[in-house]
Amino acid sequence: MRAPISVVIPVLNAGDVLAGCASALMEAVEVGLIRELIVSDGGSNDATRQIAEEIGALWVSGAPSRGGQLRRGCAVAKGEWILALHADTQLQAGWSDVAAAHLQRSEAGYFKLAFASGGMPARIVAGWANLRSRVLGLPYGDQGLLISRAVYQEVGGYEDMPLMEDVAMARALSGRLRALDARAVTSAQKYQKAGWLWRGGRNLWTLLRYFAGVPVERLAAQYRRP
Repeated sequence: MRAPISVVIPVLNAGDVLAGCASALMEAVEVGLIRELIVSDGGSNDATRQIAEEIGALWVSGAPSRGGQLRRGCAVAKGEWILALHADTQLQAGWSDVAAAHLQRSEAGYFKLAFASGGMPARIVAGWANLRSRVLGLPYGDQGLLISRAVYQEVGGYEDMPLMEDVAMARALSGRLRALDARAVTSAQKYQKAGWLWRGGRNLWTLLRYFAGVPVERLAAQYRRP
């Protein structure tokens, strides 16, 4: 039997983090869970492609849009399951056992969030994210998404949108999401640079405006301002 999982990673100048993300996947390769690694690029001009080729990933490229990049990557995936993962996230050791058990279920799965650094502020933000995921059913992309191809196709896949593609997917999967008992450890760099309170507040404000119907293109333009 072929390995069941295709891993899809959207990237844009991820040369400093992609190798670490891929390294955490090796335990699943060794036990025959991962069939392929697909790196979906949005116009990188650093060493991202070289690193992707060195680790044996399939390279897909197109316009920069995380939703579009995920959609393109998933479109070429051959596995029965898809694991969508951000490049600056590393799955906790032992995650492959949890993932293997989840493949017997029909729901989509996501990991519990943790940050690689940041102390108490990081634990508070991660705690809120995990509470939001569990109570509201809204895990973000940095928590990963393990979803069967059948369910992915049934809900229409990722939307080609520059922001909130993870929230749109979570809403499409309402009632069909399960927290996996393993952590996705993501970089704290963006929070540390902007400030934990400021970035956390901005993320919440962006989410509320998205729910209020503000066009996602406007949200993305404002979100990416320094």
